[in-house]
Amino acid sequence: MLTALFGATGSGAFAEEMIPAIIEPEQKVEFVSEPLVQPLPEKEVEEDAVETPDFAEEAPMSAASLAELVRAQPAPSELSRDLHCLAGAVYFESRGETLNGQLAVGRVIVARKKSGRFPDSYCGVVFQRSQFSFVRGNSMPSIRKGSNAWKRAVAIAQIAHSGSWTSPVEGALFFHAARVSPRWRLTRIARVDNHVFYR
Repeated sequence: MLTALFGATGSGAFAEEMIPAIIEPEQKVEFVSEPLVQPLPEKEVEEDAVETPDFAEEAPMSAASLAELVRAQPAPSELSRDLHCLAGAVYFESRGETLNGQLAVGRVIVARKKSGRFPDSYCGVVFQRSQFSFVRGNSMPSIRKGSNAWKRAVAIAQIAHSGSWTSPVEGALFFHAARVSPRWRLTRIARVDNHVFYR
């Protein structure tokens, strides 16, 4: 059985006309696993010696607004490659948008990573061929890392990753610039700023 999928090259700001592709469905793979229990070390580990990733999921912060939550985000001295990819996509796709628009873009990338239909890392999603128009030759353009736009993109990436603020486009896997009409046969969820989101 063959399935025809329709997509737009560069699903971000520079979406182009639809190009049909014929893809054979993958065979279902079933994994069987058994629980593995590892004993805790007997020695007490000093808290300072424990290394945590810069975007470890922590208890969500409470805030009255998304702007307040963005201001409350810690500014990591260094970003992991994956968080850098997520923040980079937010920066290049939506830095001129409102915080809600930036979060919507970030949540699409998070949803893609978790979906099983796209690569299982933020970098894999961002660098997947023909998905984001700012990606050239499997790399991002240079980022002005001292800019407020970059600092906001990093904070939004942290929020999108942790899911600490609900976006109006939760569950969306696709988006395009509102100025184009790729005529996708997908369920439209919402328009946020200059992007239209679909599931």
